[in-house]
Amino acid sequence: MSTKDFVEKDYYKVLGVPKDATEAEIKKAYRKLAREFHPDANKGDASAEERFKEISEANDILGDAKKRKEYDEARALFGNGGFRPGPGGGGGSFNFDLGDLFGGTQQGGQAGGFGGGLGDVFGGLFNRGAGPGAGTRTQPRRGQDIESEVTLSFTEAVDGATVPLRMSSQAPCKACSGTGDKNGTPRVCPTCVGTGQVSRGSGGGFSLTDPCADCKGRGLIAETPCDVCKGSGRARSSRTMQVRIPAGVSDGQRIRLRGKGAPGERGGPAGDLYVVVHVGTHPVFGRKDDNLTVTVPVTFAEAALGADIKVPTLNGPSVTLKLPPGTPNGRTMRARGKGAVRKDGTRGDLLVTVEVAVPTELSDKAREALEMYREATESQDPRSALFESAKGA
Repeated sequence: MSTKDFVEKDYYKVLGVPKDATEAEIKKAYRKLAREFHPDANKGDASAEERFKEISEANDILGDAKKRKEYDEARALFGNGGFRPGPGGGGGSFNFDLGDLFGGTQQGGQAGGFGGGLGDVFGGLFNRGAGPGAGTRTQPRRGQDIESEVTLSFTEAVDGATVPLRMSSQAPCKACSGTGDKNGTPRVCPTCVGTGQVSRGSGGGFSLTDPCADCKGRGLIAETPCDVCKGSGRARSSRTMQVRIPAGVSDGQRIRLRGKGAPGERGGPAGDLYVVVHVGTHPVFGRKDDNLTVTVPVTFAEAALGADIKVPTLNGPSVTLKLPPGTPNGRTMRARGKGAVRKDGTRGDLLVTVEVAVPTELSDKAREALEMYREATESQDPRSALFESAKGA
């Protein structure tokens, strides 16, 4: 990504959210757009594929609190592509080292910031007179990030699962070993001297960098373009990976697997793989955060007199819960440690909601018993307090 692109791209507009959007609003907007423009749902539609890439790029920035902060600060600093001078500054020289601000290596460690330091994003932004021959080596290029989706059953999401994912991405062309040249002997681009970037003056004593148009940012030019990749050094590659989805994932969760994306160029690191998880439903159990839920029917006698009731668990033996006398319909009890797996390896609870079952058919003996019960409780009116409250309101 060039400096110009990073500063001028409006990622909020790409996702259709305001600049003060919450993390949940950004996630919701991304999921909606990603499903609409996903290549699998728009096969052969190049515009949809390009739109999906824009959406993923925007979410990669705005969905990460640290990257979003740096993006907002960069936009505020550069405005509409031009540097905003501080007090007393009129576009002239500055008394501080902008390189230290954006890319300077901290003592004892690497520069912090977006993608390994704002210096990575604004690489070469403040060109302060590199010496002869500096930057003539072709630079490693990081591989592309890949996004995929996987659908898990309810049980797999709770316990974790290893699933195969078939992915297609750009990788170094095997025919030319990623050089782009049929003979494997590309030459260094004379325009950018192998850096893949060209600088242009922007006033105020600094310059902006853009990908070199002659070599398309590769730093190399093929004398005899490869028949397969047409000189780009990249070709479409498909592969199947066994991906471990951790236990306890929830529906819509986006998992990042570092270094599992497209391979890099010229020794550069591989990109990352992002997996969006979709979780199916279960006929008996539900889920609430790290807890599982289940509704258990009980008889009127069990609720009124109390009882020990057996409750099923997910993929385990049943548990026995003690129902106290006078348990009302809708009361929720807790079976500890029978829920979903948490990040620390412990389990949540199973929340058991009691539902009093009303019989639709009665035997003669049961009907006689209920008639006797009704006669015995005729003096009790459970609705009396309701009418009293209605009068006093």
